[in-house]
Amino acid sequence: MKTSSYWITHFKANALQQRVDPDLKPALTQAELTTILSSVQAWQLGETSEGQHLIAAAKKYARKINDPEYVEAVRLFIKEEQKHGSNLGLYLDAIGKPRISHNWGDTLFRKVRYFNTSMELWTLAVIVVESTAQIFYQSLKNATGCSLLKQICTDILIDEAYHITFQTERLAIIYDSKTAFSKSWRKPAYKYFFYFTSALVWFAHRKLFKAGGNTFASYSRKMECKYQKTIKIITAAAIQQLAY
Repeated sequence: MKTSSYWITHFKANALQQRVDPDLKPALTQAELTTILSSVQAWQLGETSEGQHLIAAAKKYARKINDPEYVEAVRLFIKEEQKHGSNLGLYLDAIGKPRISHNWGDTLFRKVRYFNTSMELWTLAVIVVESTAQIFYQSLKNATGCSLLKQICTDILIDEAYHITFQTERLAIIYDSKTAFSKSWRKPAYKYFFYFTSALVWFAHRKLFKAGGNTFASYSRKMECKYQKTIKIITAAAIQQLAY
């Protein structure tokens, strides 16, 4: 398991990477635009959260485990997510389409997190959303021939892989601190939450997923693989604790 200090170093170094050519111009066909626009607008909105409630939960958790650096790691994680939102927003600007301020999926997620002060629930939710995001952005990359959009998607996909590791390691530590009884009911709870959220994302963006080469069956198989990998790490019998 990596320390909070490690993740701070990682996020700071990654922020210096420039994977999107600012001189590239967007190139979309009308058919591609019709397919992707509403989904890009929705995910752009979702990537722009200030993360105040997540930071509040991180501060509470960091005090409990005496790891003040964890809060800074979470801040940098949020900043990286905001970079994704910024790049998608600039892309929408470049193609002359508006950034939206409301979306039912984003509204639902914001309402849930507004009342959530549990680092465990936050971390689980982020893992699921980031897992769906990997399939979403690969589908978006596959759905058009636009080089600029493909670069934006590649940059996000690289970041998301690290985000899932960051969050999964944290949930493993939280899970490992629970009693045997608590662990017994958490495993099915994690599973139901993972699959329910995955299904919501599919139905909200199925047109884009299909354009990127997915069916509901293939999407479900991919999410099943992601779930199994995640739960294996979280519930591993021997977890190396962080050295705070």
